[in-house]
Amino acid sequence: MGQAVDYNLGVRRPAQWILRFLVAAAIDFAIVWIFFRLLHVNPITVGFTFLLAVLAVSASWGLQVAVFMAVVATLVYNYFFLPPLLKFTIADPQNWVSLFVFLITAIIGSHLSERARREAQESNQRRREVERLYAFSQQLLVSENVFGLLNNVPSYIVDSFGVTGAAVFLDHKQKTYFSDISVQSLIPIDELKAVSGRGEPVLNRERGTCFMPLRMGVRSIGSLGIVGSNMSRETLEAIGSLVAIAIERAATMMKLTKTEAARESDRVRSLLLDAVTHDFRTPLTAIKASAETLLSEVELDKPQLKELATVINEESDRLNRMVGEAAEVAQLDAQQIELSFQPHHIREAVDLALREAKHTLERHPVEVVVPEQLPPLRMDLKRITEVLAQLLDNAGKYSPPGTPIHVTAELRDRQLVTSVADHGPGIDDAEQGMIFEKFYRGRNQRVSMHGTGMGLAIAKAIVELHGGSISVTSQSGHGSVFSFTLPVR
Repeated sequence: MGQAVDYNLGVRRPAQWILRFLVAAAIDFAIVWIFFRLLHVNPITVGFTFLLAVLAVSASWGLQVAVFMAVVATLVYNYFFLPPLLKFTIADPQNWVSLFVFLITAIIGSHLSERARREAQESNQRRREVERLYAFSQQLLVSENVFGLLNNVPSYIVDSFGVTGAAVFLDHKQKTYFSDISVQSLIPIDELKAVSGRGEPVLNRERGTCFMPLRMGVRSIGSLGIVGSNMSRETLEAIGSLVAIAIERAATMMKLTKTEAARESDRVRSLLLDAVTHDFRTPLTAIKASAETLLSEVELDKPQLKELATVINEESDRLNRMVGEAAEVAQLDAQQIELSFQPHHIREAVDLALREAKHTLERHPVEVVVPEQLPPLRMDLKRITEVLAQLLDNAGKYSPPGTPIHVTAELRDRQLVTSVADHGPGIDDAEQGMIFEKFYRGRNQRVSMHGTGMGLAIAKAIVELHGGSISVTSQSGHGSVFSFTLPVR
């Protein structure tokens, strides 16, 4: 395909140059016709008109066309405007000087105009290359995944600089990444390896191929191959440097991410161990004390036996719930949780959550406002019920007895917003950004309320797996409103 394009360009170029020469000659004859037939002026004015036309053509089409036009202008100027007219002879010797001065002036002026035009073109090309380099650098900075970056860099080069194809070879991986499968035949892998090993660029302008080493200081980390490029060597070196820096940056980011993930894993493990040893101790103590009382020789009546059995039952449920939360947090962190998406109305999840949180809400009136015309959602009913039950449970535990709890749902910008509002003590501004973190519990509730601080973190993870978000609006002393969104598809 590349050879066909080059061939077509070669066919069009001579025809284009012939047309320019003909137009230049036509301009000369047009000036002759105007001043010889229509406007009768002195030869000096005609000479300056020819000179201006030659300079204009030089600025537009280059030196070769301008020189041809200057020679033609000299001939017709001699034939039509220098005595004797309509002859190629010159009677006055001074006119010979004038004619040669005109020709030399036209050629020198054409040369200067051509150089100015060429420098302007080079300046514009450099400006465009700098703009493309800037856009290319922005594309590289966006990606922090080294694997995605390596696959996309060749395509970025093709899109940013309009070349036929590109390839990146990495020395430490001994792997080559191409912008397109068809480019593999145009960019030999052996040449990429050789350039990476030598650390020196290879530019073949005739074939339109360029090979640049990817350097980090004096160290070569690979090479870059480009097909169909007419960029300057400086621009190619800049591209190579940007690619090398981006690859090193992405690799460093991945190392930091892995290190941070390992550190976070250790932190979570430590917090989980702390939660197990601290929060699990309370129900275990109650169960142990009740069991020892039952095993003792103390005579107990029926109500006392029932009370001890109730304590064992409730504390066992509480212990089982905390173990389940810890296991669920581990599954969410490992992204091993599976969701069953089915169409459901949000009212189904609200009703199920109200039944699950019935024990906590028994001292609170609950107001539910969920319009029937709301569209169904694709969601995991069990998990969304778990989110609502957690929010209702928190609202019931942290609100004074007798205060109402409000549950609402509304459609807002293709998002279904479900909210649970209470009249509890509220949450400080400083704590609102931390309450969804694993194991975090409010400063004022750590002693008065039992819990592991995993509930809201689990709710947040479930909502985000559904493509939504969760937030809180609160003011100390005036209650809180927890809201989560689910997309309506």
